[in-house]
Amino acid sequence: MYAIVEIAGQQFKVEKDQQVFVHRLQAEEGSKVDFDTVLLTDSDGKVNVGAPAIKGAKVSASVVRHLKGDKVIVFKKKRRKGYKKKNGHRQYLTEIKIDSIKA
Repeated sequence: MYAIVEIAGQQFKVEKDQQVFVHRLQAEEGSKVDFDTVLLTDSDGKVNVGAPAIKGAKVSASVVRHLKGDKVIVFKKKRRKGYKKKNGHRQYLTEIKIDSIKA
């Protein structure tokens, strides 16, 4: 069984016992988090699609840890103009483990 759920503005395909990296959530490490915006569920080939979300469906997860992602380098250049700009950032992430999917 899998579900497509919206977490922190992004959509993820999740299954039970899967670990997912999402944008930073305001939850403590080890705490439980519930997501109510379930867009689609699939149980043994039986697909249930919401419009836009499925009423009563819920995905439960637990927060494993907070971390920072890999560094992303942004380099801009305009040729023959002497313009170069180098910038970078590291995204704040939260690792969650999917505990259950309730349809």
